[in-house]
Amino acid sequence: MADTAAARLAGWSCAFEPGPDDLALARTALIDTVAVACAARQDPLRDLLEPLTEPGRWAALAHVLDYDDLHLPSTAHISAVCVPAALAAGGGARAYLAGAGVMARLGTALGWAHYSAGWHATGTAGAPGAAVAAATAMGLDAEGIGVALALSIASAGGVQRAFGTAAKSLQVAAACEAGVRAAALAETGAGADLRAVEDWMRLLRGDPEAIDTAGPAIPGGLAIKRYPCCYALQRPIAAMAGLGPVEPQRVRAVTVTTPDSALTPLIHHDPATGLEGKFSLQYAVAAALLDGEPGLDSFTDAAVRRPAARRLMQAVSIRPQPGGEDLLAGQVSIELELDSDEVMRAELDLPPGAPGRPFGQSEIEAKLAVCAPEAAGELARLSWEEAPAFLRANGYLLLGS
Repeated sequence: MADTAAARLAGWSCAFEPGPDDLALARTALIDTVAVACAARQDPLRDLLEPLTEPGRWAALAHVLDYDDLHLPSTAHISAVCVPAALAAGGGARAYLAGAGVMARLGTALGWAHYSAGWHATGTAGAPGAAVAAATAMGLDAEGIGVALALSIASAGGVQRAFGTAAKSLQVAAACEAGVRAAALAETGAGADLRAVEDWMRLLRGDPEAIDTAGPAIPGGLAIKRYPCCYALQRPIAAMAGLGPVEPQRVRAVTVTTPDSALTPLIHHDPATGLEGKFSLQYAVAAALLDGEPGLDSFTDAAVRRPAARRLMQAVSIRPQPGGEDLLAGQVSIELELDSDEVMRAELDLPPGAPGRPFGQSEIEAKLAVCAPEAAGELARLSWEEAPAFLRANGYLLLGS
């Protein structure tokens, strides 16, 4: 194969052998992804997924709560795409890591300019990532993986305007389906021009020369979420928690100071639905004050429409600071003014679950208990080999079962 971005990525994924740290990360990704899909089992979206394929259905459920992991350098939800793609094609940890590694590297090379322009990086980088995960699981050689990569480009897309609607998780499903389909087509002998990947990257403001195949499977690791909402809200909510208990009715005003880049996906300033609330800084502050530890019930339509929440949202002011090129640039600071004129302040650099502040075992177990209380113990022991049977037995892939 010619020296193209697709050929380099295909060669890396074909030759890649995971180390212990890679395998540990893959297992965390599997357990977390299955857990958040379990939590979404009763979501209204589930009744709309009949037209999707099996991996697409699960990818949608794994993402609809926005509780799944995030790769910060690429600003992409890697596991919601690559876990179902690998499992649906009969693969395990190595297939997942190969796909996740390609998705992370492509998303990073597409860069912040791509994300800040309004693209949904999970959709754009996700289709090629899923293609590599599935092609690796199928046992394709480097040439076949390269073709799968190139074929997936025809369906690689997604925009941030979908945030706060069902379309966001359906974009993730579409990326997963596109990748699995591209791998299946490559396996049948379909051909493609591998240079399509580089052309596509340039059209999306990316730099093919920035792709670096060195380092661990997923450079930069994965951020695991504590709260079921956009990653850009994890830090403000955690900063609010640092203030300690506050009587919501005593709050007169809240000022949030944050780098401009951390506001990029937070497009809903007066949310009316639970999904919109997941992308609203104003509502995140209100939920943190009202609920203490915002959970699944904090992001329902009814919760967002609470009169107390509406009042608190009106009290929130945002002071964006220029600059930043990721969702955790700089730090967030919270200033809370009470009716007694007392002012409380908190600052935070990293939220719990960030790669620089990883979850401990107790935090992982707590999340499993929230997502699937009836199966938390089984999930904690889940292996890649057991995952398909678990999913099918519980109806997360085969919705009619």
